[in-house]
Amino acid sequence: AFLAGAGVSVSAFSPVTSKRSSGAASEHSSWAVKTHRSSTQLHQFAPSQQGLVDVADIYSPRDVYSMEEWATQYGMQKAEGVELYSEDGGNDYQLLTQSGCVAGQTVVFVPADIVLNSLSIQQEFGNSLQQAEAAVVQIDQGAEYRLPLFRLMVKILFEYEKGQESMYYPWLNSLPRQFYNGVSMTRACFTCLPPYAGWLASTERTNFYHFSAALRQVSDYGPISRNTILNKKVVRWAYNVALTRFHEVWQPERAKVIGPVADLLNHSAEPNCEITVDYDGNVNVQALYDIPAGSLLTLSLGDPTNPTPLFAQYGFLPQDCATIFCKAMHLDPQIKELGYDFSDLLFQTETGEIAPRVWDVFLYDILQKNDPNAAQQFCIACQTNDEGTKQQYAGEYFPYTLDSLKQHVYGIMSDCENLTMKAQSYDINLHPRVPVIVAHNQLVSQTFTMTATLLEQMG
Repeated sequence: AFLAGAGVSVSAFSPVTSKRSSGAASEHSSWAVKTHRSSTQLHQFAPSQQGLVDVADIYSPRDVYSMEEWATQYGMQKAEGVELYSEDGGNDYQLLTQSGCVAGQTVVFVPADIVLNSLSIQQEFGNSLQQAEAAVVQIDQGAEYRLPLFRLMVKILFEYEKGQESMYYPWLNSLPRQFYNGVSMTRACFTCLPPYAGWLASTERTNFYHFSAALRQVSDYGPISRNTILNKKVVRWAYNVALTRFHEVWQPERAKVIGPVADLLNHSAEPNCEITVDYDGNVNVQALYDIPAGSLLTLSLGDPTNPTPLFAQYGFLPQDCATIFCKAMHLDPQIKELGYDFSDLLFQTETGEIAPRVWDVFLYDILQKNDPNAAQQFCIACQTNDEGTKQQYAGEYFPYTLDSLKQHVYGIMSDCENLTMKAQSYDINLHPRVPVIVAHNQLVSQTFTMTATLLEQMG
């Protein structure tokens, strides 16, 4: 039974009897190595001719209820009143609590037996995976931090090949076939994105290409057949599944994990749940505070102050974002020199209000072009929070900073209008991501229009 209240030990949520017996785990990193599968032999399982998930059929129904039954058989537990919910006829599924939850309550428990864990995957595939990972790093220097995502993709492809013989088949068959993020966009879609959104979306796409290239390089040595590796639709689907459903944890060790059922929670700028992983590798979804009956269970999937990264990675536009990045990509060197971050440089979506550090960046750019000594002094003032010196320069150069900001804002507004018109000219059947692209551009345009009004009131 699920017990409510903060401070309850995770051990209180022991799984029901699993279809598989528990094996002994070593003392070192037991949560990562708790797996009952021996190290995978190369091509141990040939792809099934029948029973594969049809990833090419974007209209194929998602069998989420069978997945829930499968997960329950393996020990997944939900708090009383937590149910599957879809408001769009089955395209997107979420979790909803009918009876409410109390702060600290574990609302979903997913046993390690069915959790996809990048550390366990690393041990499962052994040397064959190491060769592929070496190829990833060779193709993209500094890509080590992305290897946990690569492992998840490999595992998904491996289980996909086994068809209905895979223990994960019910989960794979419950997943969406179509995605709307940067990896899935057509080349035409990229031409309709503002620079910041285009940069983020293309970065995700580039990462996918690097992973695919690494698999092709070692296709004769890895655990996945060459036929599957050369199937672009399948590999892209597997990458998107990993990219949009993982949760990153840092304790007890850094890993990317996917917990079936727990991966149904959607994003909110004010989430009511969080995911933790215990030392045995079990995934726990816990209520952050009392949740009223009838509420959706939500997580934070990213920075709530900036919706564009969520748009690029997940393919949706949050409806509850209060701010957006000011889109000053051309001032990235100045941003870094001042020690600022994109999350500091925001416009309010409801009012157009400008964050103070946006003014700093534009002023610093002006000073660099006209008075290097003053620019150096201003940079030091920003780095040391010397508000007196900052205000002195801000007052002296205000007309120039105001004019520079106006030019930027009106330029983005013009770009968004043209890009939106271009996107709307495309056939939505050939470019199904157009609606979310248009929504993103319109959010930017509407916010910048309010910002322009404020700037005009200043002079």
